[in-house]
Amino acid sequence: MTLHPQARALLDMFENSSAPSLDQLSVPEARAAYAKMCKLLNKPQEIYKVEDMRIKGYQDDISIRIYTPKEENILPALVYFHGGGWVIGNLETHDALCRALANESGCKVISVDYSLSPEEKFPVAVEDAYLAVQWTSDHAEQLGIDKTAIAVGGDSAGGNLAAVVCYLANQRKGPSIKYQMLFYPSTGYARTSSYEKYGEGYHLTKATMNWFQMHYLNSIEDRNNPLAAPMNIPDSQTSKLPPAYIMTAGYDPLCDGGEMYSQKLEKAGVESTYVCYAGMIHGFLTMTEPLDDSKRAIKEAAYALRNHFKKTEASSI
Repeated sequence: MTLHPQARALLDMFENSSAPSLDQLSVPEARAAYAKMCKLLNKPQEIYKVEDMRIKGYQDDISIRIYTPKEENILPALVYFHGGGWVIGNLETHDALCRALANESGCKVISVDYSLSPEEKFPVAVEDAYLAVQWTSDHAEQLGIDKTAIAVGGDSAGGNLAAVVCYLANQRKGPSIKYQMLFYPSTGYARTSSYEKYGEGYHLTKATMNWFQMHYLNSIEDRNNPLAAPMNIPDSQTSKLPPAYIMTAGYDPLCDGGEMYSQKLEKAGVESTYVCYAGMIHGFLTMTEPLDDSKRAIKEAAYALRNHFKKTEASSI
């Protein structure tokens, strides 16, 4: 496994910019820096329709953005949670990714602007995410969504939220989630081999991860909570989770955690497709302009989502 030349060039560009790392910035500065980077590295596709709405969150109203790829009465849906360590990121930073996922999969995508830390610490983001899925299910008919074909997805911290919402929905006998798409998810807080090997010099650093955790969690004990770390979901409950598509990047400190979570699901008898883009770095799906693998990975993930719902529809006939 070698670092892709395009990823190497991008890392060199980051280094040569002399911009401080996120953990050296204030929260507002970090949010602004991340938004600027995402705008620079992505070009949004045209799409049939985009709608912004406000819905009830756990403590306050939250924003969502609905992407409709084509004029059709009823479509499957992907409820999507953006990455950013539960501290940064918003609807705009992941606009290009959500447009591409909708266009390529043929599914509606509902992007969720859940509450960020440190203003709202764990588990507010989890509860916001859960309520967004519940709202989507409750309003499926008026949204033109097939209530029996709702998936959740997210990248990094958003992948963490998608995974734990699946567990929470099962525990509460809540909305029916048929599929989970986790892109380089944060699944736990163990210091894995990839954490140690790629925690410096590959965009996402140990210091930044610690900065995120400090802002998100209330105490070190929260690391043991399955709603903060899906690797801690009890084995007896794992078998009840929906099928998964898990994508990681080879030069990402979170790589091993994603693979371990896929193995955890498979061991419990849950279908899990695991894909690793060996030469890529953390966050590569929101770096579509400089990284060809980003575009390819989005197409591959969208195909998996579309194919899953097609197979499910065929088996129900």
